[in-house]
Amino acid sequence: MKLFHAATLSLLAPLFLSGSALAFDPLHVQRLLSTGECFRCDLSGADLSRAHLIGADLREANLQGANLTRTNLEGADLTRANLTGANLTQAFLTNVDFKQANLDEVNLTRATIYDANVFGASMNNLDITDANIFNTAIGIGGEDGAEIPDWPRLD
Repeated sequence: MKLFHAATLSLLAPLFLSGSALAFDPLHVQRLLSTGECFRCDLSGADLSRAHLIGADLREANLQGANLTRTNLEGADLTRANLTGANLTQAFLTNVDFKQANLDEVNLTRATIYDANVFGASMNNLDITDANIFNTAIGIGGEDGAEIPDWPRLD
């Protein structure tokens, strides 16, 4: 009987533990929505669709797999944030700072991206289907050998 319980537990344990891989901290979501500041927060897998995060401080935040569909991130700072696999379909991304962010496998379908800083960002396998991109170094094929400038510092 003990062997049966041990075998059952060893088979079911991965199912319980796998759900925590993209488990956001609810207190971090609450802090972001109430203050607009969430430096180094764990928002992985969070549903932030249709949120108004204008000017939000999301530096170094973990937004891996987050749902940011139709979210307004105008002027947000996502420097060194991890957005791997995040869904930003129809998001509004004007003047967003993605400096050194991980944008691998991000869905930017029909997103509006104007004047965003992507200096040093990783952008493998982006989906930019029907995205409206202006004055931002995102495009099909990239710019081989091009120097992409960083935003000037204002301090």
